[in-house]
Amino acid sequence: MTGPASWMRACFQKTSAASNGMASQPHAYGATANAVAPAEIHVQVQAATKIFTPGDGRPPVHALGPVSFDLRKGEFFSVVGPSGCGKSTLLDLVAGLSRPSDGEIHFEGARVDGEVPDGVAIVFQEDASFPWLNVFDNAAFGARRNGLPENEVRERVDHALAFMGLADFARAYPAQLSGGMRQRVCIARVMVLRPRLMLLDEPFGALDQQTRLLMGEETLKLWRETGSTIMLITHSIDEAVLLSDRIGTMSARPGTFIDVVETGWSRDRGSETTMDPHYGVLQSQIWQMLRGESLKALGAQQ
Repeated sequence: MTGPASWMRACFQKTSAASNGMASQPHAYGATANAVAPAEIHVQVQAATKIFTPGDGRPPVHALGPVSFDLRKGEFFSVVGPSGCGKSTLLDLVAGLSRPSDGEIHFEGARVDGEVPDGVAIVFQEDASFPWLNVFDNAAFGARRNGLPENEVRERVDHALAFMGLADFARAYPAQLSGGMRQRVCIARVMVLRPRLMLLDEPFGALDQQTRLLMGEETLKLWRETGSTIMLITHSIDEAVLLSDRIGTMSARPGTFIDVVETGWSRDRGSETTMDPHYGVLQSQIWQMLRGESLKALGAQQ
């Protein structure tokens, strides 16, 4: 998993004119997941592979790939797979935090090659709030670093904190907040940057189940509000089924896609989706794909 240093590189990218022009309104709810033209492909991953070479005499580790898939503009795409299968490595490649050993990745038609593109932001699992800054200044940090005028920073932060239910805690410090609230601060900071692509690396993994459900609903609201494309990395089949338009299921290391599953949910979905009979069908379908791969991963770790 990528640490705070990589977060610094990812979240402080300058917002380009195109980023500032990102649609602030949600996409039409009537659009279906399948009605997507080729021109609406946002990210292309073409035969991406990652091999790590320790350099201390140990053999190379083939961590990922080859993996090929497209992210559709404005969709919510989740990746679920066994522990150690390369999910976070895949996110690092899409983000530009790491270069593929082979293959190519393109964002909005431009090649991603070891540098985070403008318009891309990342939220990691670990708490990335700054303990010496209050909630408002935490949310404003990236925008201020990017040189936005202070009046625009304040307007964006006020909106983000209100949206995330943090307006009453603007002057509080992270130590005074719960884990779920601190993660909302990190999401608000990303929201202020107005990214066109949000990459979420197990952002709710350390939270309890009830808080995870609530944070999932907040993320869906954010997705509808911004119209951003979202790629979520998760271990949780439940979370992937609830949140996603499509779910990429990955094999044990070296991770490749077994299948990409369309959920068929409407855009205005929420936690009530868990009561739909199709929710259980999707859970079972994905677990049947992953069970054998999870056993392989477990055996490899023993």
